[in-house]
Amino acid sequence: MTPEDRLPVIVATGQAIERDEVVSALDLALRAAEVAFEHAPALRARIDTVSVVNILSRSGPEAARQMAGRLGLSRARTQYTTIGGNSPQWLVNRAASAISKGEMDATLIVGAEAQRSSRIRRKLAQAEQTPQAVSAPAATGSVATSPSAPCCETMPPFTTIGDPRAGAGQAELAAGLVAPVHIYPLFESAIAHRLGHSFAEQRRILGELMSGFTNVAAKHPFAWFPEAVQPSDLSGVTPSNRLIAEPYPKRMCAFLNVDQGAALVLTSLGVARASGLADEAVFCWSGADATDVWYPSERPDPGRSPGIAAAASAALDASRTGVDDLSAFDLYSCFPCAVEMAAEAIGLSLDDHRGLTVTGGLPYFGGPGNNYTTHAIATMVDRLRDQGGSGLVTGLGWYATKHSVGIYGATPPEAGWHYGDTARDQAAIDASAVECLTELDAATTAGASTARIQATAIASTVMYGPEGHVTGAPIIARLDDGRHVAAAADPDELAHLAGYSLVGESVDLEGNPLRYRPTG
Repeated sequence: MTPEDRLPVIVATGQAIERDEVVSALDLALRAAEVAFEHAPALRARIDTVSVVNILSRSGPEAARQMAGRLGLSRARTQYTTIGGNSPQWLVNRAASAISKGEMDATLIVGAEAQRSSRIRRKLAQAEQTPQAVSAPAATGSVATSPSAPCCETMPPFTTIGDPRAGAGQAELAAGLVAPVHIYPLFESAIAHRLGHSFAEQRRILGELMSGFTNVAAKHPFAWFPEAVQPSDLSGVTPSNRLIAEPYPKRMCAFLNVDQGAALVLTSLGVARASGLADEAVFCWSGADATDVWYPSERPDPGRSPGIAAAASAALDASRTGVDDLSAFDLYSCFPCAVEMAAEAIGLSLDDHRGLTVTGGLPYFGGPGNNYTTHAIATMVDRLRDQGGSGLVTGLGWYATKHSVGIYGATPPEAGWHYGDTARDQAAIDASAVECLTELDAATTAGASTARIQATAIASTVMYGPEGHVTGAPIIARLDDGRHVAAAADPDELAHLAGYSLVGESVDLEGNPLRYRPTG
């Protein structure tokens, strides 16, 4: 093959949605994959790798084997990712590099979530459909033959790929910071403080930002909420839009209770030409991956993402493209702060005339677990095929921790496919981690005149229950010596903290696990 023949391209996409029937995630993934193969039937026989994005509504990497079996791809290698919304773009980056080197012929990347159906099954006390039992240790990737995969005994072993680390450490867990809906608001509080905004003021501004996302979702055929919503209806706190964690009400948070699936078929330009699919090809120009400091409480500035900046800069440099040259974007949008941090890192204004999403985002298009970015890439590919130009897609995993960026174009990249190098930036990010205490040590308390130690809050939120009562108010704070702590509020203080940001204010720390009271 010539270098041009080895250019990685996406030749087919598929998306699926189910609002009525009770289905499994594999059912939806299968539907999306079959839609993709309808557009590229000649490539079904050439698929040598099937990569399935981690599915939250069922468990087990053998899902990738079952998927391949149900599609009749019994000889394909199968891969299953660890948790992370960056996974779809990360998989594209891996596949594009392999295709460009002649190591891969064609690949299917597919995923789905069926949280709506899972909830219905739980209400009806029906058992989830479970994968076939593993017949050998997971490390070997061997599974028993199942009716859904009749050729399973001859299929290559599956592998689980991706970083398996959990997203929260001891400090976060001790402060009750486990769910994304509790940690991302901390990032938002740091952004709001930098802008000089109260929680209420920030919420109003976010209503304006996210209303633009609903306008895009209103036009997307696979959006879960295809309706345009006024800013005040997103920012206003009402019984149907209750506060979840300051400053976010319900309608600013990713909506996970969806049944959606998406698939991509990648191959080389040479194979696309031989298969009569060259006119359908959208080119992978470049990609890059990076991580922020792994645990949120150890980040120097919880309101910024040098990881996104590193990955986006590397991808742009690799494609010899500038931000101003791009015609479309899809910034991962589980919560508004993810959009704000990405826009700042990439160099985009929040009101950029090109828009910041092609789907409508996770709160309005839908948040199908780790697989949202597959929908974003599929939508970007369809847009570039129809309208031309080039676009950038971001995906993130855990708590704005893992980042993957891809740049796509309707025409071949001038310099061919390149994977961006983030090694130097990554080393600097890792070195910036701040030590985070899980308890007050002897060195910290030495010489203290009281049992309490002062710190300054650098991120805070207030969490609310269904009835509107404050249930928690965790913070990340900085000690005088520069080290960090994550702490929960003293229970006696909760009622006084409603609607109040502590960022920039002093708190008194005590106890194990750590608890705080506002100073004074």
